[in-house]
Amino acid sequence: MSVDLYLDHHQRLKEHQRLLISSIRGLMEKYGERYWLEVDASERFPEEFVREYLEMGFAGLMIPEGYGGSGYGVEEAVLVSEEISACGGTTYHVRGMYYPMSIIVKHGSRTLREKYLPSIARGELRLLAFAVTEPEAGSDTARISTYAKREGDRYVVSGHKIFISRFRESDLMFLVARTSPYNPERRYDGISLFLVDLREARGIESRKIKVMALGPVYEIFINSLEIPAENLIGEEGKGFRYLLEALNIERTIISADLVGSTRYLIKRSAEYASKRIVFGKPIGSYQGVQFPISSAYIELLAVDELVHRAASIIDGGADQRIAGLYSNAAKYLAAETAWKAANTAMDIFGGYGYAWETGIERKLREIRLYKVAPINQNLILAYIAHNILELPRSY
Repeated sequence: MSVDLYLDHHQRLKEHQRLLISSIRGLMEKYGERYWLEVDASERFPEEFVREYLEMGFAGLMIPEGYGGSGYGVEEAVLVSEEISACGGTTYHVRGMYYPMSIIVKHGSRTLREKYLPSIARGELRLLAFAVTEPEAGSDTARISTYAKREGDRYVVSGHKIFISRFRESDLMFLVARTSPYNPERRYDGISLFLVDLREARGIESRKIKVMALGPVYEIFINSLEIPAENLIGEEGKGFRYLLEALNIERTIISADLVGSTRYLIKRSAEYASKRIVFGKPIGSYQGVQFPISSAYIELLAVDELVHRAASIIDGGADQRIAGLYSNAAKYLAAETAWKAANTAMDIFGGYGYAWETGIERKLREIRLYKVAPINQNLILAYIAHNILELPRSY
């Protein structure tokens, strides 16, 4: 038995989107569930998958055609991310390149775009590291202390970042730093964005952090790192307003990954419940098994629409407030729905779900990350309360 889950957005796909999904499915036939189990068990970077993914041109999804890319938007990145996860994989190792791309395209200097975008689009350069979080700031980005001081034709940067994914596996890093001291009256002024060429960088040390799933992730120490002034993205000190767009894209693409995981888990649960015989009949014939799967599927239908609506809103250039509402709401509901589907699958598979070889416990461990990252679920609720519902601020 093979379960084919109906999702409405599949009925509205354009021809180029169908081709993208078909290409991903072909790629994932080569990198199946056993591959991802081995990557997880060995805690290694899936170099083979990433190399082939980039060689197929997927790094250029959101890069304009004039720079060698496909010229697509967040919607296409969402479709690709969802499909990889629905096939049993994860986009954790490749999706970081999409978060800052629209900022670089819109606000990067012409010199910067011409120097890097064509090579990224061809898969020759990897922009996989996105350095925002700091030990003493966490989700309070305004309080970051990594500082970039202008000295002639370059910036000299010192600071400390933590939980930076794919740092050693990347050629380029998107870096958020302060270029003026923190002002409590204007919290978000003085933040600037940079593209760091790690191939040439001097003054960065890193420590790998052991995590329960979805590595590699690093702590990085920056000491007098020199960055050419032309690698500043946008106006100095005004980077936070650009950063919001990248964070909305990040949350939407991660939501798509979670939608894909939910599809995977519901499909696996339904198929297993249909063939697993206990007390002389399939366990899927019992309502106690049917109802949790059905409930997860209903929630999947809702979150899938929300995720694609968020992507459409961002691609359409909507106001950041509305884009923030939909991207954060999508991330919140996608994480809750995927977590529910993972626990449902664990219950249905029973002891086999706990076994490494089935892949169910791997998905559960991966999904748990998104209850706290890239933003905690409670902070999303607070964001909506403060910025959308206009309730009194709690912090």
